[in-house]
Amino acid sequence: MRSILPITTCAYLTLCAGLASAAELAPCFTPGQDCTSFVTREIDGARSELLVQGYTFTSAPIVQAIARAKNRGVEVKVILDRVNEQKRYTGATYLVNHGIAPLIDDRVSIAHNKVMVIDGRDVITGSFNFTRAAQDRNAENVLLVKGDRALAEAYAANWHRRAALARPLSDFRENRRDAVADH
Repeated sequence: MRSILPITTCAYLTLCAGLASAAELAPCFTPGQDCTSFVTREIDGARSELLVQGYTFTSAPIVQAIARAKNRGVEVKVILDRVNEQKRYTGATYLVNHGIAPLIDDRVSIAHNKVMVIDGRDVITGSFNFTRAAQDRNAENVLLVKGDRALAEAYAANWHRRAALARPLSDFRENRRDAVADH
């Protein structure tokens, strides 16, 4: 039975790739593979647009790659979960300090998406949080779907729906400053 699953899975992925405009599929798994580098390589290849939805950001290499994309002229937009609203320095703080204004998706219990849409044609998704723990301590997966514009459009449409409901991270930071000034 074990040998049937990989063949069936492989046949299914091949069929799906064929239906999805000959998309290229590339998985990465932790432990055992360097999924952080896998993700940063794709971010470093972005040329025009990078849409990010993340639960948390504690992976310095990933957040630095996002800032590098912004610095080379890529339009970078980020939506994060409210867990990123903290007094301490976070990946969200790093983004703000590099000219990226994250949005906070707080209309749901948990904004648990881990998605990047790159240049309107490639999608990174999976269970892999953009954190050090996802790389070093967890069993996680990342899937890169390259060259499937229809799938990228679906993920981008979802990004825009969530962005329309989100609020700026700066709201939290400004409210925190006001609270400190009042005391």
